[in-house]
Order: sequence, then C-alpha cells, then structure tokens
Amino acid sequence: MAETSLFQSFFLIFSGAALLATLALYGRQPLLVAYIALGVLLGPSVLGVVNNVQLLADMSTIGIIFLLFLLGLDMQPQALLSVIRKATFVGIVSCAVFLGLGYGLGQLFGFTTVESWVIGMAMMFSSTIIGIKLLPTTVLHHKHLGELMVGLLLFQDFVAIACLMILLSGSTGQVDFAQLGISFAALPLLVLVAWVIVKYVLLPLFTRFDRFHEYIFLLALGWCMGVAELAEILGLSREIGAFIAGITMATSRISQYIALSLKPLRDFFLILFFFSIGAQFKLAMVPEIAVPALITAAAVLAVKPLVFRLLLGNQSEQKVLAWDIGFRLGQISEFSLLIAFLATSQQLIGSGASHLIQATAILTFLVSSYIVVMNFPNPIAIKDELRRD
Repeated sequence: MAETSLFQSFFLIFSGAALLATLALYGRQPLLVAYIALGVLLGPSVLGVVNNVQLLADMSTIGIIFLLFLLGLDMQPQALLSVIRKATFVGIVSCAVFLGLGYGLGQLFGFTTVESWVIGMAMMFSSTIIGIKLLPTTVLHHKHLGELMVGLLLFQDFVAIACLMILLSGSTGQVDFAQLGISFAALPLLVLVAWVIVKYVLLPLFTRFDRFHEYIFLLALGWCMGVAELAEILGLSREIGAFIAGITMATSRISQYIALSLKPLRDFFLILFFFSIGAQFKLAMVPEIAVPALITAAAVLAVKPLVFRLLLGNQSEQKVLAWDIGFRLGQISEFSLLIAFLATSQQLIGSGASHLIQATAILTFLVSSYIVVMNFPNPIAIKDELRRD
C-alpha cells in the first residue's frame, strides 16, 4: 500500500474521530473510546489506511507535554510543595504495592524476571490524562480532591522519570546510578534557571508587548518547548520540563490567558495520542495475551481503588473522597506505554510482555473512564447531575 501523506492521515483521523465521537456521544460513551477504537480500525491491524503511525505517535507526545505545561500554569508553587508533602507517603506505599502486584502477575504468567519487573513498573502509575481530563476544572483549582490528585500524579511522574532513566541504562546490563544522580541533581538547577529567566526575561517581555496576542502565544509555546527539551538534555524528561516551565509562570497575571490559548492545541495532540495507542496495538497478539491481559486489567481495576482508599483513609481523608480519588486513579498510565516501548527498544522485554502492558493500558483506560463518567462528577458526564465543567 502507498504511503499515506500527513494531510491524508490527519483527514482520516480527525474526520473519523468527529464521526465516531458523535456516535459515542449519542450512545453516551466516553470520547476516549472513540479515539482508541478509530486507531485500531484505521491502523495496520485492521484497514491499514494510516501507515505512518510512528510519526503520529511521536507527534502525539506533544499533547502530554502541553497537558503538563497547563497543569503547571494552574498551580501555585507554595500549594505544590504542600500537596507533594501530603502525597509522598501515599505515593511511596502505593507504588511499592503496585510494583509487587505487577511483578507477581508477570511471574504467574511465565515472563522472565526482568520482564516481570518491567510489568511491575508499568503498573505503578495512573493516567495523568484521564485523571485530569475527567476532573472538573473547579475541583482541580479549588478543592482538596484536586490538590491530592495532582500531588499523587506529580509524585508518580518523578518515580516514572526514575524508571525511564533506569530502563535507558538497561542496555548496558547495569543501572547507571551516576547518571541517575546527575539527573536528579539537575532538577533544582533547572527550576532555578527557569525561574530566573521567567522573572527577568519573559515577564518584562509579556508586560511590554501584551497587546500582541500572537506574540504572547508564540513566546509561551517557545518557552514550554524550550524547557522541555532542556530537561530532556539534562536526563530528566520533556514532561517534567514542561511542568517546570508552567509552574515558574503560574504566579504571573498572564498565566490564565496562556492556559486558555493553549487548550485547543493540547486537545488536538491528545486526540492523536489516543489514536496512536489504538493504531500501534497488534490484534494478532490478542490470542497470546488475552487471558493475562484480562486478569491483569481486572487486578488493576480492583486493587488500585482499594489501595488508595485504605491509604487515604489512614490519613483521615473522608471515606467518600478516598473512594473518589481511588476510582479516578484506577488505571495504568500513558507512562506505562512509554515504559513498554522503551523496554522493547532496549531489548529488555519481548513482544508478549510489551503487548500485555499495552492491552492492560487500553482496557483500564476504557473501563476506568466508564466508571468515572457514570459515577463521579466530571465534564463529560452522561447524567446531568454529575456534569461539572
């Protein structure tokens, strides 16, 4: 089949997504279902009409970068430190439990020790995209629920960065602890440099040229991408760089205008992200990993809410609030997919383990989205009493 041009791919993705999203809304289904289903349908496993999937997947990661940049813009630095302190104990214990769960399941299904540890790593994290996108904006900004969720997700982001760096050093057969130490030492330096540049360069420019909206948009975009790339060079990740870029601008009066300007661009790339998840999944692997994936997904969906409920309950959180957070974080993460792809490229895991993680991610994305949309306040709720923007 001839190579599909980028424009043809965009036409198929966004026209198809508009059609399936319409059907999903009429059928009262989460839109994420439509995007992933479209990826499976148009990708190599079924029709094969979109064949530049890797390019689209690389582009779609920009959506995650924008998501974390906007998350940073919405958080005050003092609030962030307070939130992370509250979330650290829950984060450490929950990550340890989920790592053990994934390792045990990997051993149960006959994977190697290294593959089992990688599966365990993938189980540790919850989806930032689903957690934040299904959380009402008013709750995200002003409520204790939003603060706790953001704190837990940010703690998981730091753990995920450590896991990604461990995997990147895995091709040598040994963990490069020196590089790991350098990367984490670079984190406060990056925050300091970003803060200085914002205070003495960006804010004066915003103040002087605030009438030129196109320039404000361009400067914010360049800042986000620049700090993200600098973080990557320092051995962190583009995602954490984007968050630092956002939070160093959070106290400026122009931060909310920038956030509103970038949201449509973020949504554009997030549609690509969920499409690429479906498109990269090989249906031919289903017979081999169907039973392990179903059992693993069921274990994640059952254990994660319970663990968060118990841990948050021990911290004197209200029972209803603890269950709410547990179900909102009751899936594995887009970081889990990055771990699967990276571990495969480093030849640490085989195709079976990689597709087990991918299938578990898709299943938990879908089922946990249904649970939240049907039972908790969210912006796309089917019941009017649960819809909160």
